[in-house]
Amino acid sequence: MRALVLALHVTLIGAAAFAQSAALSGYEFMEPSTRELQDDNFLNPGIFLLDEGSALWSRPLGAGSETCQSCHTDIAADMAGVAARYPAYDADLGRVVSLEMKINAEIAGRLRGKPLEYESDDLLALTALIGYQSRGMPMEIDSHPEAVYLAEKGKEIFQTRRGQLNLSCQNCHEQHWGEKLRGDTISQGQINAFPIYRLTWTDVGSRQRMFVWCMESIRSEPYEYGSDEFIALEAYLAVRGQGLLIEAPGVRR
Repeated sequence: MRALVLALHVTLIGAAAFAQSAALSGYEFMEPSTRELQDDNFLNPGIFLLDEGSALWSRPLGAGSETCQSCHTDIAADMAGVAARYPAYDADLGRVVSLEMKINAEIAGRLRGKPLEYESDDLLALTALIGYQSRGMPMEIDSHPEAVYLAEKGKEIFQTRRGQLNLSCQNCHEQHWGEKLRGDTISQGQINAFPIYRLTWTDVGSRQRMFVWCMESIRSEPYEYGSDEFIALEAYLAVRGQGLLIEAPGVRR
């Protein structure tokens, strides 16, 4: 097992070195008008989530009177850097979790409430609010062996061809990034801006909604939200994008 973990560390260190030297945010591939939307908090359509998230932060979400604010009275200080660390191994849960899963674990465990559904307005709002506290901070890699192992599984998913079009994530986002596809510039597929308001959707979505959209676009059956496969893919993309600054909530084409 030690040999396996060491080998995986070597593999991921190589990926992290690539990320640090060559990783480019999707922001770099956007049209100037789209960049302006993200940069201006009065124009960014995702910013409205912060108000909704703040309201939820101070509202009881379970059976008692406790709120997120009951424990984290200074959200700017308490949540700074949190979103930059996920996915991460959670000792209490005994597994690697996404930020959404951690939020739901806190709601269910500490607030005695019902977990929020993936892509629900409330979960997106809380994710955006927490993500905003890490804006401008670099993405980090969880070095726990479980996280390292899962990231390696995510790399396999990233590189595996699938669907009727027989394409992998790697085909577009490593082999052809910077090239044009139907007038759009192909990005590196980084995840540092999520949740994002996507102009194509006219709506806000999570990292995993983007995974679902991509898989369906190549006519492949997507994994379930919150699945081990999607958590693994997030973990690998965090390694691949190590050092990129959090932009949440972002705007993308």
